[in-house]
Amino acid sequence: MYSCTKIAQYNSEMSAAIVFHTLAALSYAGLALALWRALSSGQGIVLAGQWGRLGVLAGLIFQGVALYDGIARDGQLLISWSLALSAAVWLGIIVFWVESLLVRIDGLLLLLLPLGAVVCALVVISPDAQLIARSDNAALRSHLLLSLCAYGLITISAAQAILMSALDRRLHFPRESTTSTAKGVKSALGRILDAQPPLLAQERLLFRVISAAFIALTLAIITGSMISIALSGHWLPFDHKTVFTLLSWVTFGVLLAGRRLKGWRGRLALRYTLAGFAFILLSYTGSRFVLGVILHRI
Repeated sequence: MYSCTKIAQYNSEMSAAIVFHTLAALSYAGLALALWRALSSGQGIVLAGQWGRLGVLAGLIFQGVALYDGIARDGQLLISWSLALSAAVWLGIIVFWVESLLVRIDGLLLLLLPLGAVVCALVVISPDAQLIARSDNAALRSHLLLSLCAYGLITISAAQAILMSALDRRLHFPRESTTSTAKGVKSALGRILDAQPPLLAQERLLFRVISAAFIALTLAIITGSMISIALSGHWLPFDHKTVFTLLSWVTFGVLLAGRRLKGWRGRLALRYTLAGFAFILLSYTGSRFVLGVILHRI
């Protein structure tokens, strides 16, 4: 049992995480502002290339240090909704940065950088984190970190699928009528969408994210099974979390197999991605109930 005093002590030690999240937020916000000014003046994405990638890398390093200090401390794990969201966005920006070394997808920065700045600011505003019971166990800690990576990557893939759906709709309905009050917002969103990489490039990126998420989810299921065997002698408990996690795993497995064997793409792939995200979201809701309600009362 971990008392409230213990939790408060850990929260009070998060100053380094707050400092580095602040630095990351400022880095992302500065880069995003420079991009938007360039786009508004008709210059295009001027942060593309070496300096732009270095700037994003600096923000990633700041955020990575902040997440390490905020989540992993003294062999324990701490988690909160803001840290989980920050970890998800951090993983997404890492995938972008690696992919940007191979393909020009700089338009995604118009969305990723403001999102990164906002989630880092949210951690600074809401720094309280819950110390996860029994996370001093190395196997359990590895399982939880793998699960966090899987959930984060699946969340990013769902966001990517929604963006691709919006781009697809804009291609089919480029001149939808708008009211005068919404004209300014529609114009800004239109500029951002028009600056995005082609759908084919985004589709390749989507499947790379899904592949990484599937690997992380598979490892999370395997390590969870090993822990379950050690504790109860059973492979997997038949509960809310297990059922929806396995449904998500099957959904993404079928999608990747369909992509490889039958060339699945387009709207079918987007539907499978969102379905897998819905299952993992339901699983996460169940695990949050266990961590936040049941374990908190032990």
